[in-house]
Amino acid sequence: MPHSLTIKQIEGKPGHVYYPLQLNDVPKPVPGPGELLVKIYAAALNHRDFFVRQHLYPGISFTSPLLCDGCGTVIEVGPGSSGTAASLLNKLVILTPILGWNADPDGPEDMAKYAIIGASNRYPHGTAQDYIVVRESEVELCPSHLSPVEGAALPLVGLTGWRALVTKSGNAKPGRNILVTGIGGGVALQVLQFGVAIGCNIYVNSGEEAKIDKAIRLGARGGVNYKTEAWERQLQKMLPSDRPYLDAVIDGAGGDIVARASRILKAGGVICSYGMTVAPKMDWSMQAVLKHIDLKGCTTGSRAEFKALVEFVQENKIRPVISRTVKGLQNLDAIDGLFEDMKLGKQFGKLVIEVDLPPELEKAAI
Repeated sequence: MPHSLTIKQIEGKPGHVYYPLQLNDVPKPVPGPGELLVKIYAAALNHRDFFVRQHLYPGISFTSPLLCDGCGTVIEVGPGSSGTAASLLNKLVILTPILGWNADPDGPEDMAKYAIIGASNRYPHGTAQDYIVVRESEVELCPSHLSPVEGAALPLVGLTGWRALVTKSGNAKPGRNILVTGIGGGVALQVLQFGVAIGCNIYVNSGEEAKIDKAIRLGARGGVNYKTEAWERQLQKMLPSDRPYLDAVIDGAGGDIVARASRILKAGGVICSYGMTVAPKMDWSMQAVLKHIDLKGCTTGSRAEFKALVEFVQENKIRPVISRTVKGLQNLDAIDGLFEDMKLGKQFGKLVIEVDLPPELEKAAI
C-alpha cells in the first residue's frame, strides 16, 4: 500500500505547538486527462515545513502531504494527454514547488490561486508520498547530470534564489559584489552557486567558520562571521580595490542587516529579502534612505522562472549541495532528525528523504 506523510493536529498555540508526523496508507492515484502519475524517488525539506509544524505558516492542511520538493519518474500518462506528456513517460522529472503563478515578473497573477504545495489547504499536492498526480505543465525534466536526490533538492530553494539574484537584484552580472547571508541554508547556497556561475564576486557570512570555509571551497571570494563585532568592516577589507563596495545583498535572516549592509553598499544598492529567520520584522534606517538603497521582498517565483533556472542548472552543470539524507517515509524518527538539524541550524545544504530509490539509481544518490 502506498504511503503519504502528513502532520497530525494536536492542541497548542502557534509557535508553541509542534505537530507530530503521521504516516498514512493511501490508494495509488490514477491520472486523468492531461495528467501524469509520478513515482516519487526523493523529497526534500525546507524551512517552510519546520514553520508548518509549529503552525507559523498560513493556510496549513492536516490532510495534504507535506513537502514541496520532489523528484521521480513519470510512470503513467492520463487519457487524451498531449504528445508532450507522452514524451515524458519513463523520464526523471522534478516537480514545480508552486502553483498559481505563471509568468508575471511582478508577482502571482492572482494571489488567491497562488500557493507553495505541501500541507497547503489551497492545493492537495505534496511530495512526501510514494505517488503523485500532477498536470503535465507542472514538471520539468530533471537535469541529466543530477541524481534523484539532487533533483529533489533543487526546486524551492533554487526558485527562490534565482528570483532574488537574477530577477530582483539587478546585479546578476560578472564582477558585481554580492553578499549572501546565512550561508549553509539551501537558498543561500543556490545563490552562491548561481552567482559563481554568472561570474559575480560572492561573499558570505555565517555564525560558523566551518560553513564559511566550505562556501569558499564552492567559489565564494571570502566570508565573515556575523557573531564578530563590526563584521561589515571586515567584509569591506575583502572587497576588490577597484570596486570597494557591495552591489547587492541577498538576505534570508533580517535582523540588523539594513543597518550593517548600508555602510558598505553602493549608493542605489539593493537588499533582496527572501525571509526573516531572526524575527518577523526588521528595521529600516535613515542611512539607507540617504544612500537610495532599495529593499526588495521576494519569495519563490513563477513557472517561467522555474523553467529558466532548470535550464541554467543544466547548462552550467550545477549540483545542489546535500547536507544529509534518510531512507523511507516510514522512518519517522530519522525524518524528525532532519527537522532537528534544521532547528539547530546544523545543516550545510539540503535535507532529503530518499522515498524509494530504485537500485539502479541508488549509486547516484548523495
